[in-house]
Amino acid sequence: MQIHFLGAAQTVTGSQHLISVNGSRILLECGLFQGKRQEAFERNRNLPFDAASIDALVLSHAHIDHSGNIPNLVRNGFRGTIYATFATRDLCSAMLRDSAHIQEQDTAYANKKRARKGQPPVEPIYTTDDAIASLEYFVSVGYNRPMPVAPGVRCTFLDAGHILGSALVFLEIEEPGHRQTRLLFSGDLGRNAMPILRDPTPAPEADVLIIESTYGDRLHKHHEEAEKKLLRLIDEACGNGGRVIIPAFSVGRTQEIVYSLHKLASAGLLPDVPIFVDSPLAVNVTEVFRLHPECYDAEARDFMNHDHRPDPFGFDRLRYIRNVEDSKLLNEREDPLVIISASGMCEAGRVQHHLKHSITDPRNLVLIVSWQAPYTLGRRLIERQPVVKIFGEEFPLRARVEAINGYSAHADRDGLLGWAAPVARGLQHAFVVHGDPEPAAALAGGLRELGAPHVAVPERGAVFQM
Repeated sequence: MQIHFLGAAQTVTGSQHLISVNGSRILLECGLFQGKRQEAFERNRNLPFDAASIDALVLSHAHIDHSGNIPNLVRNGFRGTIYATFATRDLCSAMLRDSAHIQEQDTAYANKKRARKGQPPVEPIYTTDDAIASLEYFVSVGYNRPMPVAPGVRCTFLDAGHILGSALVFLEIEEPGHRQTRLLFSGDLGRNAMPILRDPTPAPEADVLIIESTYGDRLHKHHEEAEKKLLRLIDEACGNGGRVIIPAFSVGRTQEIVYSLHKLASAGLLPDVPIFVDSPLAVNVTEVFRLHPECYDAEARDFMNHDHRPDPFGFDRLRYIRNVEDSKLLNEREDPLVIISASGMCEAGRVQHHLKHSITDPRNLVLIVSWQAPYTLGRRLIERQPVVKIFGEEFPLRARVEAINGYSAHADRDGLLGWAAPVARGLQHAFVVHGDPEPAAALAGGLRELGAPHVAVPERGAVFQM
């Protein structure tokens, strides 16, 4: 068996790990790389393998850095099967089409500029038609149901507790003349005691571990502290007559923030201001959340059953916005309000329009509730750069900017090591991925302290023979 690390190696985006065994090639994840625009475009367009040679894709969850290049995979000749949980497939239906739409828009804008310079047009990495075509290759599999995915390879999805439908990938591999190899891939590991979703499934005994390390050197504050800070910051900004802009990923983070606001409103703690979710993708994704209550934890079910609240993502003062004209009207309002809008790193979508109309007013608050990649507008905001560019125009950053990290859907250092500890000594190999160099190295050191042998932090392109 050979493992080839092709993405999310010493970085947190573009997850792709290729397993070659028994004459088959199994891809774990096919994510989009996110970073500097030109570099990202080239890396995403040019797959580091022959797409037609891939026999199966096993997808841990629907986040774009794990699933976002699937349409390009199919466009380039992949004709195998994509294995995912039911909720992951449903989320990908919305997210891949949205990703394609954004690429089509960005390409159209770029081609206008290229035409003025006399340069030839470029094509998007993939189109909406490509995204729709890729959905035909999905096969949905429930949790805890072993499924053959290649000769001698059986896959079981276990709940990762990260986002709706997220899974640990457990591969049981039989090779002629070798003992069985059990490979465990964490995907993105969630946190214990978080709202809405169940806790991650304990790690099964394994021989090979591939583990994420996004927060391998940091600890999160407790979710309850995050909720208190959310309430305090909204209360302060709205009390000063300002508005609150919350850039939030459409999958997971938007629903978590809405759920927190619902609980605070039900308890009579939230200021009496209107709340808007302004993102067509977030609206569609929230509908998918409503379709999968089997993924909810006991707390969410109890909340729904108490006082007849069947919808954890809907309450009186909350409104979901689809129409573009309704979105524009939000920026004409002068009353205090809360706008939750995508994208989570402020790189695309309607949130850029809301930021354009809000960041020059010191009464307003930009509330960052997720990790911000380097070179993104979100990172520039959290760094409080005095002037930022939006749609090519420069705007002075006068609004207040605050961050809450307690909503992270990723396990922190203690969570990752606590999850891996029961099986660490029994491992033959451990590979630390999906983390910048510092957190990845820190988590690798922690695994060694737990007794895990042969711990590596692979570089992109590294190949390991088992």
